Amino acid sequence: MTPDDHSFVPLPLQQARHVIDRIDDTLLLLVAMRRRLVDAVGVIKRRRRVQAHDPLREHAVHRRAGTLSARLGLPAPLAHALMDLLIADGRAQQGIVELPAATPNQGSTAMTTYTPATPTPSSFASLGERLGHAALRAVPPPQRLAPLLRVLPPILQQRALELAMSRVLAPAMAIGDLDFMLGRRLGISVSDLGLHWVIELRGEQLYVCAPGVEAEASVRGSATDLLLLASRLEDADTLFFQRRLELTGDTELGLTARNLLDRLPWEEVPLGLRIALNRSARFARAARAAHRDDRSGDTH
Repeated sequence: MTPDDHSFVPLPLQQARHVIDRIDDTLLLLVAMRRRLVDAVGVIKRRRRVQAHDPLREHAVHRRAGTLSARLGLPAPLAHALMDLLIADGRAQQGIVELPAATPNQGSTAMTTYTPATPTPSSFASLGERLGHAALRAVPPPQRLAPLLRVLPPILQQRALELAMSRVLAPAMAIGDLDFMLGRRLGISVSDLGLHWVIELRGEQLYVCAPGVEAEASVRGSATDLLLLASRLEDADTLFFQRRLELTGDTELGLTARNLLDRLPWEEVPLGLRIALNRSARFARAARAAHRDDRSGDTH
């Protein structure tokens, strides 16, 4: 069928590119899965004390790729180049540095000798960047997780938040920096997750108030931006100035809470919690950037 045929209905350009993007994502996700399996094979080889480099296996991979590419009408050089890159990446994963010359399987007359080319370091970097980007784009944005969070009983959400606050704010509470919160109610709204809590200091413990209790001041932002604030990867002034965080209600109470976070003795927060917050925030920021690139970027 040709474009001149009246039955030919071309896809709109953007729609065609969108389909290409989805295929690219699938390819990269499959490569990521392949790498995990290669890691598992490497572990098995070490446990069984099997030689890491297997030239016959590499030839079998190329032979299968050549056969399938011929059936699909795919150019043989392209199929070989793809297998070259995957095999070389697998060698790097398994720590194979010296590559002895591969010996064709003499029992198979259908096989042709093929010497894989070793990619440059930039090829590995490019592959890693693409795999990482595809994996991040596969992470669902926070708003898609909102329905799942609603299934969790509110009491579990409240207890988890109270535990996290007690860990992070324990140093500030010990020296009285939280006294301004006594009897005051501060709201925290996670916009993309549809979550809202009101916290109150009673004695020496922060509690999440029952649903329906009104806050005197509220801080509102996305899950990623609130994580960045909690992990100290971005400061409050920047987030508020860029309107990524919003403060409503009693401005004095809200600003006092913000200033507390700025001077929080971060080094006194338990190391495990600092690491968890830092890694979670970095991951969330990278995933958000990948999704934004997916919406705005166009390389085809």
